[in-house]
Amino acid sequence: MLDKPIESLKGVGEAVAKKLGILGVQTIDDLIQYFPRRYDDYSQLITIIKLQPGPVSIKAVIKQAKGRYVRRGMHITEAVASDDTSSVRLVWFNQPYREGAIKKNQEYFISGVFELSSGRLAIMNPAMELASDFPVNTARIVPIYRETKGLKSGVIRKLVAGLQTEIENLPETLPAEVVNSNQLIDRAGAIANMHFPVSGTKLAEAKRRLGFEEVFALTVASLLNKQANQKQSALAIPFDEKLARQFVASLPFDLTNSQRRVVWQIYQDMRKPVPMNRLVEGDVGSGKTVVAAMAALMAMAKGYQVALMAPTELLARQHGESLFAMLTSVGKQNGISLLLGSMKPAEKKRAHIAITSGDAKFIIGTHALISEKVDMHKLGLIIVDEQHRFGVAQRATLQKKAGHMPHVLSMTATPIPRTLALTLYGELDISLLEDMPAGRLPIITKVVSPNSRLQMYRAIDKELEHGRQMFVVCPIIAESDVLNVLSAERVYEGLARKVFKHRRVGLLHGKMKPVEKEATMAQLFNSELDILVSTTVIEVGVHVPNATIMLIEGAERFGLAQLHQLRGRVGRSTDQGYCYLVMSDSKAPTKRLRAIEQSNDGFRLAEFDLEIRGPGAIYGSAQSGQLDLRIANLSDVRLIATARSSAQTFLDSGEKLSKYPALAAQVQSHRAVTNLS
Repeated sequence: MLDKPIESLKGVGEAVAKKLGILGVQTIDDLIQYFPRRYDDYSQLITIIKLQPGPVSIKAVIKQAKGRYVRRGMHITEAVASDDTSSVRLVWFNQPYREGAIKKNQEYFISGVFELSSGRLAIMNPAMELASDFPVNTARIVPIYRETKGLKSGVIRKLVAGLQTEIENLPETLPAEVVNSNQLIDRAGAIANMHFPVSGTKLAEAKRRLGFEEVFALTVASLLNKQANQKQSALAIPFDEKLARQFVASLPFDLTNSQRRVVWQIYQDMRKPVPMNRLVEGDVGSGKTVVAAMAALMAMAKGYQVALMAPTELLARQHGESLFAMLTSVGKQNGISLLLGSMKPAEKKRAHIAITSGDAKFIIGTHALISEKVDMHKLGLIIVDEQHRFGVAQRATLQKKAGHMPHVLSMTATPIPRTLALTLYGELDISLLEDMPAGRLPIITKVVSPNSRLQMYRAIDKELEHGRQMFVVCPIIAESDVLNVLSAERVYEGLARKVFKHRRVGLLHGKMKPVEKEATMAQLFNSELDILVSTTVIEVGVHVPNATIMLIEGAERFGLAQLHQLRGRVGRSTDQGYCYLVMSDSKAPTKRLRAIEQSNDGFRLAEFDLEIRGPGAIYGSAQSGQLDLRIANLSDVRLIATARSSAQTFLDSGEKLSKYPALAAQVQSHRAVTNLS
């Protein structure tokens, strides 16, 4: 029954089925699992004489109803509802069917907003249905679903209400011991109360039960992946203390305590014949590239190849330059090779030959690295920068090229809240770079109204006068009739010809040819530009120590994590950095903008972002929708800890997952997405 197409339900014709399909509802089970996005509480019935302005629910008889057309074709239906205490006016706009549908002298549940209309109080556009033991749209906590054009929540509520028998007979998915020991309600009761909660308490119990199940299934999947990874063989790469000390001594700066600790964790992993699967998490500017270089150094010293996969060609080239400079001091620079999609055929062919022969010891590239033409038979270590930007399937393809399981080091500058890391990255060992390099100053961040531009430009010009450089980031490349934001092209013209015509201004965006991008970035690196106007193409990894100013246009359009990433492009030396968040209009700044103005702590901002936005597509766009938590609240540390502990206990018990088919299917689906092997 549950896997039947949605069209098999009474009341679902071709048109409704098509609209449900837009919402991702294809089967009856999809509809049962289509949970409300919020609720309106109309559960408290009151008598008419006690009505106060606001949401209300009454039980009353309608004695009269009349409809009429007024100016410009608007239709108004008015009715009078009465109970034993008094009467109240009901008003509907553009619902002419109401007059004929109302059954006079019968009792109705009526729910709506009691407010002023034409100088008189009335219940406006109320929902109403004949009084019964199970109201759907009134006199209860009413579910509000995500809607689409032509399909409102009322239709979805009616369809779900017709599935009460099917919902009551839904099988349990979790082991009985897990349900009982964690005092969870049964799955059928939880789903019933998600759609039509009996009370606020029952709704909370339903959310706890289903949220627990989400975290439990994800944790079992990640723990099974970790077990499977630990059963595989890898090339054991021994620690060469002399080489490590030589490299560290050659650096023009001291390693932070965090870098030393993380590098040692990586070395301990790599010396084992079990594949490393570690995520290095560090805020912008915390020194992840040095950590990657030290990991690569050990693999190269044993004759193994290293592959570094970056999200953009710009970042891949910059990594190549940085790593070449670092590894020159220990004589390992000659094995570095770039492999990029924009390279000419002859360049690619030379790179392929060098990789296949083993002459290329450190291969740096983008998605080109997963091309079928690339043979990495001596691959000992994979480094994936900004790992959340790649699909898991792409990473797995790169791993398979070795013919064996290489060590995997993932890196991200996006701080991951602890609850999110524990829940979704359970198959990874996680290292944190918590220290910033010595002498790095916190960036001064200011939210700027459009009316304060002149004052801001004056402050910027004083900074540029000292030889500093500035990034200006815009949300779009060209002008748009739809979006009320400044484009990169328009801002470039305004700054280059008017505001900063005495400065050297450049333009960079994703539609430019690779050779044009390279030329512009070379000008920036060589201090031949004072200002670079760009889109978010410079979001990750671009390292210009002399850049001290970041100006973000239409800042309210960017996510908190992205704003923090962009801010991290400046202030990367001992000079003071500044970040200006310019709003598109003069409205009050959002909570998000105020938060980033007040804090440089990426982890604190990540926690705040999680609170205001929810987990979102937590494994990146490549897996969007497959691992999104719909019920579990990732700020609920207690729930997550309990579910994780129960998952570990379940696996330790040796009980067969196959005994629970529905749970096994969830776990298998999660494993396919999260597995890095």
